[in-house]
Amino acid sequence: MPPAPELISPRSPRVSAARRLAKRNFRGKERLFLAEGPQAVREAAAHEAGGPPTLVELFATVEAAERYADIVGEARTGGARIHLADEQVIEDISTTVTPQGLVGICRFLDTPFEEILEARPRLVAVLANVRDPGNAGTVLRCADAAGAEAVVLTDASVDLYNPKAVRASVGSLFHLPVAVGVPVEQAVAGLKEAGVRILAADGAGTDDLDDELDKGTMGGPTAWVFGNEAWGLPEETRALADAVVRVPIHGKAESLNLATAAAVCLYASARAQRASGGCRSVTES
Repeated sequence: MPPAPELISPRSPRVSAARRLAKRNFRGKERLFLAEGPQAVREAAAHEAGGPPTLVELFATVEAAERYADIVGEARTGGARIHLADEQVIEDISTTVTPQGLVGICRFLDTPFEEILEARPRLVAVLANVRDPGNAGTVLRCADAAGAEAVVLTDASVDLYNPKAVRASVGSLFHLPVAVGVPVEQAVAGLKEAGVRILAADGAGTDDLDDELDKGTMGGPTAWVFGNEAWGLPEETRALADAVVRVPIHGKAESLNLATAAAVCLYASARAQRASGGCRSVTES
């Protein structure tokens, strides 16, 4: 017979503390955030932060604890406190319409911008004025898939730990360094000093992505700057870039959404860098 749930009442102090993390001010105060669903919890449990474990607590229904016994076991081995809870408790903590029975509480894991620069990255995504958390999380996922070494969220962008952003990253939040709260001017200046070419992605760009690939200019270390989906990048941000590049529209579509354009740009750079003669690191010629 499975064990009885340990946390019956949604009014439990532990449940109340977890529920508050849906709000940004509480996340910032506690430096903790929610990771929902088996994929996010699995990645959180496996994440090595070089210090205290990333996954602090795990709430699970009895059914989910049995179905995802490997995840719960890894979380327990890593030092996370495990709470068995009824479905009402999980629904009360979760920010999704249909919770999957697992909700983790994780420590903040953003990386200081200086550490990203010291690592001499080859491919970076800079999110400037990206306000939609779903877009931010999806671009982070695209950057991870394309092999980027880092993501930078400027001080005008959405909270990295917004539950929707965490869900949209589908675990990629735990895979690569992410700096937050960096003024776009500081981000661009630091990356340029580190030998990284800055490309601003904009539908009205003067340079065409296909032309950039044909010219062979994309094999070196590159940072793509992505703006707000509704109004793009302001002129002052475009002026900071080495080039303003548009993704060509060969069909009749009016435009591409932010995440799709980011995937195209990041994969174009990744392919150029991996081609014969492409720059594998800043220190290589």
